[in-house]
Amino acid sequence: MIKKIWSLSTIFLFTLITVFAADGYHIKVQLDNYDKDTLLLGYHYGDKQYIKDTVVVNDQGTFVFEGTEELDAGVYLMVMLPDNQYFQVLIDKGDQHFSMKTDATAPMANMQVEGSSDNALFYEYMDFLAKQRPKADAIKKEIETAEGAKKETLTKDLKAVNEGVVAYQKNLVTTHASTLSAAFVKSFMENPMPTFTGTEREVQLQRYKHYKAHYFDNIDLADERLVRSPFLFQRIDYYMNKLTPQEPDSINASIDYILGKVKPAEGTFKYYLVHFLNSYAQSKIVGMDAVYVHIVDKYYATGQAPWTEEEQLKKITENATTLKPILIGKIAPDINMYELDLEGTIQAKDDENEYKRWRAKRQLALHEVESPYTVLFVWDPDCGHCKKSMPQMLEFYEEYKNKGVEVFAVCTKIYDDMPSCAETIKEQGMIKWINVVDPFIKSKYKQIYDIKSTPQIFILDEKKEIISKRIGAEQLSEVMGKIIEFKAKEKAAAGDMK
Repeated sequence: MIKKIWSLSTIFLFTLITVFAADGYHIKVQLDNYDKDTLLLGYHYGDKQYIKDTVVVNDQGTFVFEGTEELDAGVYLMVMLPDNQYFQVLIDKGDQHFSMKTDATAPMANMQVEGSSDNALFYEYMDFLAKQRPKADAIKKEIETAEGAKKETLTKDLKAVNEGVVAYQKNLVTTHASTLSAAFVKSFMENPMPTFTGTEREVQLQRYKHYKAHYFDNIDLADERLVRSPFLFQRIDYYMNKLTPQEPDSINASIDYILGKVKPAEGTFKYYLVHFLNSYAQSKIVGMDAVYVHIVDKYYATGQAPWTEEEQLKKITENATTLKPILIGKIAPDINMYELDLEGTIQAKDDENEYKRWRAKRQLALHEVESPYTVLFVWDPDCGHCKKSMPQMLEFYEEYKNKGVEVFAVCTKIYDDMPSCAETIKEQGMIKWINVVDPFIKSKYKQIYDIKSTPQIFILDEKKEIISKRIGAEQLSEVMGKIIEFKAKEKAAAGDMK
């Protein structure tokens, strides 16, 4: 009895050892015609590639990548030195113990895989494509010069090649639906476009809407393996930047759509939420801060980014709160300033101290400026960029002052430095427009308008609604011209409708 119990225990222990031995990953690679002693294991993540592991060739002339924990599923890279040439390898859960053998000079064409049906399937597909491509290219070349019946025959031959590829893809995707190979192949398959009727413009619009609506039909955005692939980022980036109109409301809708689709895959959701936040926080395109605010309000402020540290989350949400009142389309916050009396600025000096005083004509609020358009211009006398901008600002004002444009120029200096404002205004010839200061910083305009550097420019309409902002002085004339032109067309169209 004791012997039997001991034997069962041994069997149980052996089973445990076997199970634990199968955990983690163990990938053996043999490379012919590769004279380097080091091989790297990289992986795709979003739009970048990273190195996961590095191994040196063993006594048997093979490279063995191994670890006690499984790798995250996705498309990995075997990177060869010194030129970082690579071939791809599919890593999936439960399929991380296998071997690969190939020739370093042509790895795709010579690949042999043992122990991984998914990688074998992938390389069979790649080999099939490699054989079909030259056939198609040769037929296309002949078609260029062919005529009549010959051209018709060649066109049928090309169609047959394409249909053969599609049939192969459909069979692979159907027969091996759960594999990473199937996800990869399916992502490049396109659904047929329906026939639409109407004018050429109407047909184009219908085709666009259909294509956009079905763009992700063949990609499971909730498949977390795909964030570590070379194609998911490309597809999402194309959807965001080519298929989505580049204005905040449309972009926000696309972001919500994509994040909703990927949310079941926590890793993918995290990647794209962070990616979108950073992209629009750093965007140089006017008005895209509205997208940043949307992301913060809808996702970060509602606890959907739990990985964010408390201090960082506070900074993000406070930044969005600051930006919200000064988004394009919002009524510009009113600020009460002092209009500088350029003739009344006094400099005085006694034996011990030099001191400076200033006088103001009157208090003047931004919203008190009566003009079809108001340009809020925040500048500093010590700012080199401001001084470079002055000639362009003055040229702009001369061009547009009789077209309903007023400049509300805020000098950032405080009480003791008021004379430097006046001196610069006189030197630069800025006396023609409204010059104001806030000597005691009562209006808190820097915080309200998020002034972190100068110069800063905001264009406001008659109602003091922000219609453009954070543009350079060199752009101001062109932008204002387009605004006035657009408003004129809008007014004319409204008149036609009456």
